Amino acid sequence: MRKLLLLVCFTSALFVAGTLDSQAQDMVYQPKNPAFGGDTFNYQWLQSSAQAQDKLKDPSATSSSSMLNRDPLQDFQESLNRQILSQLSRQLVVSQFGEGTLAPGEYTVGNYQIEVTEGRSGINIVITDISNGNQTTVTVPYY
Repeated sequence: MRKLLLLVCFTSALFVAGTLDSQAQDMVYQPKNPAFGGDTFNYQWLQSSAQAQDKLKDPSATSSSSMLNRDPLQDFQESLNRQILSQLSRQLVVSQFGEGTLAPGEYTVGNYQIEVTEGRSGINIVITDISNGNQTTVTVPYY
């Protein structure tokens, strides 16, 4: 009796499954990550999600509190030194490639002593940091 009941239930289930209108569709994979062909507008969302989940901190990164404790006079001196060295490099380029002259000689600018000489291969510039004695030599070749 039990076998007959199971057979009837199984046959009924097959009959119902066969009469139902079944439909299917193609599954299409669409990547989300723009690095793998996904939409480029997803990049910012993925980046912010990754940064939000990042629990590791870079030990060499400067904290924002150390930026607040800087000395403004030291910052001014560093900025002034950068501007002077930038102006000197600009003069070198202009003198070598046109619109100006750079006279050979020795110059003292802040903590730097700069010696400009003419050599066989071009203009030689030796920059010496007076505070620690480090030297940098730059040679600008002649054309």
